[in-house]
Amino acid sequence: MSAFSKDDNHLDGEGSVQVQLDPDLRIDGAKVFAVYGKGGIGKSTTSSNLSVAFSKLGKRVLQIGCDPKHDSTFTLTKCLVPTVIDILESVNFHAEELRPSDYVYEGYNGVMCVEAGGPPAGTGCGGYVVGQTVKLLKQHHLLEDTDVVIFDVLGDVVCGGFAAPLQHAERALIVTANDFDSIFAMNRIAAAIVAKAKHYKVRIGGVIANRSVNTDEIDRFNAAIGLKRLAHLPDLDIIRRSRLKKSTLFEMVESDNPGLELAKQQYLQLAERLWAGVEPLTAQPMRDRDIFDFLGFD
Repeated sequence: MSAFSKDDNHLDGEGSVQVQLDPDLRIDGAKVFAVYGKGGIGKSTTSSNLSVAFSKLGKRVLQIGCDPKHDSTFTLTKCLVPTVIDILESVNFHAEELRPSDYVYEGYNGVMCVEAGGPPAGTGCGGYVVGQTVKLLKQHHLLEDTDVVIFDVLGDVVCGGFAAPLQHAERALIVTANDFDSIFAMNRIAAAIVAKAKHYKVRIGGVIANRSVNTDEIDRFNAAIGLKRLAHLPDLDIIRRSRLKKSTLFEMVESDNPGLELAKQQYLQLAERLWAGVEPLTAQPMRDRDIFDFLGFD
């Protein structure tokens, strides 16, 4: 079948170069979230603080970084942990030689951390790495003792590495700022999630406004295509400084840090809301030219 076929009944990945999900690799039992957004928008900051918020609610949390930069979990672990792909390479890809302690690291407040990593630039697909990571976690029965799994996904690209977490997640969350580029990227990410929803259980759970004093453009866009804002993290200097200190917000000292308590409460409320369950959103993303005309005008 051609990659350009208009038949919506074909199998996911057929006629394309995307990695198809092995049915045996489904994550059962845990609530699974995939965090998306424009590159540099604060997905890792959001994911790590949300992981801690879930852990503060007494949940067993696993965060999986899906970026070759492998910097998703450093505020939790205080270091750049070895990636799954690096560990596999060290044993010549004989996965049976690995133990969980070789690639799973305990971070702040018990959050378990894994960095999937990625192939060297220009040499492979990130979707394969995500698949191998989930396979290892299942083989070592680590997912059986987990309440929440958070995939922190690389920026707004449309390759197999971008799409693979959508094959496992129940809800996708989109992080955005109140500006043209972030919302433009959010629209394309929403389109990708809607496409994956034809074949997998993943649905859009909502939007997290980040690094924004106001949310007027985000809210106007959400209303136009059928999305909802779940949380609002203002443009606080304490959030920037927490990354420099390699800490989550929950470890920062409160004195002389205006807005810290507000930010922590936003994450705790978001975790409570997600754990209780958010309704799936049926979005209708705009075409690129339509959103170009839509944004920035009253």
